[in-house]
Amino acid sequence: MAPTQGGRLIDADRIALAAAMDRLIPAVDELPGAGTMGLAEKVEQRAQRAPRVRSALVAVLDALSLDAASHAAGGYTALAPERQDEALRALEAAIPQQFSIFLQLVYTIYYMEQTVHERIGWHGRPPQPEGYEMAPFDEAVLENARKREPFWRKV
Repeated sequence: MAPTQGGRLIDADRIALAAAMDRLIPAVDELPGAGTMGLAEKVEQRAQRAPRVRSALVAVLDALSLDAASHAAGGYTALAPERQDEALRALEAAIPQQFSIFLQLVYTIYYMEQTVHERIGWHGRPPQPEGYEMAPFDEAVLENARKREPFWRKV
């Protein structure tokens, strides 16, 4: 199990998490990668809300630390970027369900960021009142309902 203190990740886990996040969602133009954006703490906080998600996060970090320990001193972050990608692919094949939950968690946190919204041109607000055009309400659609007798009891 990935080392934790009081149910929270330790610094080494957070560093590995940020590095993995940068490999999953790398920098694009001026927008840094997901890990460099400092989102690892938000990922950890969100994972704390659901035991299944927390378990998946710990499983992924545990597997990364075990895999990296057998390949390089310094852990996952000491691996070359290509080797980090290989480790993630191997992890996805080895524990697909946990990896899928982890990946969804990372994407969710990333796409909640305002800077990401700005980069992809998403306004992040409900479609109304400034969104889709709606035809004015036609009260004629209520004509048949208004002719009906009430089907409820007054109390």
